[in-house]
Amino acid sequence: MVDDKEKNMKCLTFFLMLPETVKNRSKKSSKKTNTSSSSSSSISKLPPVCYEIITLKTKKKKKMAADIFPRKKPANSSSTTVQQYHQQNLSNNNLIPAPNWQGLYPTIRERNAVMFNNDLMADVHFVVGPPGGTQRLPGHKYVLAVGSSVFHAMFYGELAEDKDEIRIPDVEPAAFLAMLKYIYCDEIDLAADTVLATLYAAKKYIVPHLARACVNFLETSLSAKNACVLLSQSCLFEEPDLTQRCWEVIDAQAELALKSEGFCDIDFQTLESILRRETLNAKEIVVFEAALNWAEVECQRQDLALSIENKRKVLGKALYLIRIPTMALDDFANGAAQSGVLTLNETNDIFLWYTAAKKPELQFVSKARKGLVPQRCHRFQSCAYRSNQWRYRGRCDSIQFAVDKRVFIAGFGLYGSSCGSAEYSAKIELKRQGVVLGQNLSKYFSDGSSSTFPVWFEYPVQIEPDTFYTASVILDGNELSYFGQEGMTEVQCGKVTVQFQCSSDSTNGTGVQGGQIPELIFYA
Repeated sequence: MVDDKEKNMKCLTFFLMLPETVKNRSKKSSKKTNTSSSSSSSISKLPPVCYEIITLKTKKKKKMAADIFPRKKPANSSSTTVQQYHQQNLSNNNLIPAPNWQGLYPTIRERNAVMFNNDLMADVHFVVGPPGGTQRLPGHKYVLAVGSSVFHAMFYGELAEDKDEIRIPDVEPAAFLAMLKYIYCDEIDLAADTVLATLYAAKKYIVPHLARACVNFLETSLSAKNACVLLSQSCLFEEPDLTQRCWEVIDAQAELALKSEGFCDIDFQTLESILRRETLNAKEIVVFEAALNWAEVECQRQDLALSIENKRKVLGKALYLIRIPTMALDDFANGAAQSGVLTLNETNDIFLWYTAAKKPELQFVSKARKGLVPQRCHRFQSCAYRSNQWRYRGRCDSIQFAVDKRVFIAGFGLYGSSCGSAEYSAKIELKRQGVVLGQNLSKYFSDGSSSTFPVWFEYPVQIEPDTFYTASVILDGNELSYFGQEGMTEVQCGKVTVQFQCSSDSTNGTGVQGGQIPELIFYA
């Protein structure tokens, strides 16, 4: 009997032509709980069924999007929770207003939508969710088979079995309902707290358009706070485009990503890939501290005592991927050297590596990361000086800009004094629709040349395409300065096109044709 079961399971898996990431993780329960005992003997003679428990292969427990995105509770959303879905369909679908209800809906799409989560004419039911959190949902085999090749194989394939109830323990009820809503109603209704689970369901039942919509949702919701967790999930779901987007955010906003709570939730393989990253745009002391934070949480996951020895144990060889010898000497002496994670020999050898002419061999990578090379978008064709002086009176110079591709603004290039060397205090700011996205107050030294001098934000700011942002600066220092002229409304910088327009925030004369803020410094 075991051999027959294995044979049938292999045949069904081959017939469904599921990807390699699909496998059977569940086992049929040895005890039956149905109330009808009279039919148990006839059912037991039928060949065993495995389609209800085919699951995607996972290397670790899936992290739901509720743990990645801030929970949002829109006032009139019907897709955020299972209870809202259930209430909607109890009131809208299960109560048929008239015997000839079909005549109320002119299209087949609308009539199919009436059947969504409706017991009327249902010929199959699904018990969805893990034990203790299940929900019984009605289905209609024909509609499901039209929407998914997996459901078609379940109900109409060569190995199909007429079974009234199918258990699906590995899919969240809300995600399954979101998939059913797409199949029945041709509507994609996604929410931040269920989108990852919905992507899992769409992948499992091969509903590609819904899966693509989930990925698009994740891409638009991507930020430094959730990029590391989504990187892990995108590899699990085999979504290379999402993986690439995650890397773009992690590289450009590395310090924000490494300091996020989500970084501590990644698996060991993802940790190694991040620590190996050559283009990581972060100080090495930040990388070191992030790895220790991850190790502390990993000790808790493995029920290990929070000791220095256990932290080093869970980090394993990943510790040597941290480029400790490339830290500033102060960062090493006051941070890594006193952390207790390094052995005395390692600490001594690294100190010698800093100071000795003959440097010892180290297990740590001693070559600094390349990071990202910033690009500069210069919007003026020339600059003026001496006879036409630009004066500062604590007023705001501002310009609006938009890009055609997602970039990360790292800072602005500013003109300096036209009367010799001088020091400036600059308050820079970046806003979108009046909301401040980034600001910084810093000083820079001007050598009296017409060159531009970079002033940086603390962290790069993510800029979405086709939306205007406002760049502003208030300078305090030598009043006489260079200024730009012959400004351009559109500039091609590498693969990025930047458009400029005047800003109402500008109170010191800066505009498209001339003024200050000659450069945008960004990563792309």
